[in-house]
Amino acid sequence: MSDRDSLRQFMHLCFKAHPWHGVPIGDDWPEVINAYVEIVPTDTVKYEMDKASGILKIDRPLRFSNICPAPYGLVPQTYCGDRVAGLLSRRSARPGISGDGDPLDVCVLTEKAISHGDILLQAIPIGGLSMVDHNEADDKIVAVMKDDVAFGEWRDISDVPRPVIDRLEHYFLTYKRPPGATKSTTKITLVYDRQEAYRVIRASHEDYEEKFPNLVGATGELAPGE
Repeated sequence: MSDRDSLRQFMHLCFKAHPWHGVPIGDDWPEVINAYVEIVPTDTVKYEMDKASGILKIDRPLRFSNICPAPYGLVPQTYCGDRVAGLLSRRSARPGISGDGDPLDVCVLTEKAISHGDILLQAIPIGGLSMVDHNEADDKIVAVMKDDVAFGEWRDISDVPRPVIDRLEHYFLTYKRPPGATKSTTKITLVYDRQEAYRVIRASHEDYEEKFPNLVGATGELAPGE
């Protein structure tokens, strides 16, 4: 083992990894990805990862009774830049779209009640919501938790009952709407399948590698049993 590998292993043992930069996207991505959960359905405030520190912070209290329908967070080592924006522009026939500059969002369907965020889980992407927010690409990958008893066998968005999709769409179309507003700043242009979700994940990882070239390959894995 090289000195650099030894130092990397020491850092992993002694310090908490940054959820965005210090955690790998997954060994078998895009078929199975790591998901960092920021919000769960019982939360009454919107939590969000602080980009600089990686600490989970309160973004804002939720003003209305609508709740996030599923554990919701981000895919590590992804970035919504030009490639992600280009995919959304083409699939939605909306020119002039830019990336929102955030990690790729993911909703994870599961029968289990997860009590809090700031956790990692393995998720299987099955589709996504093609969402535009203030003319920026803000895709929402829809996934199922790996080995989930109720939903773990779903492999495409077509397996999901329409009312579940409607619930996700309603949340994302209303969760940023201020009191008294009659129009949403967000628009969902399409619900897409697993293969398009794979393309979005690949594009977001390529955008990440371009945005953060000095961090590429910096994440080390501990050997089994360590």
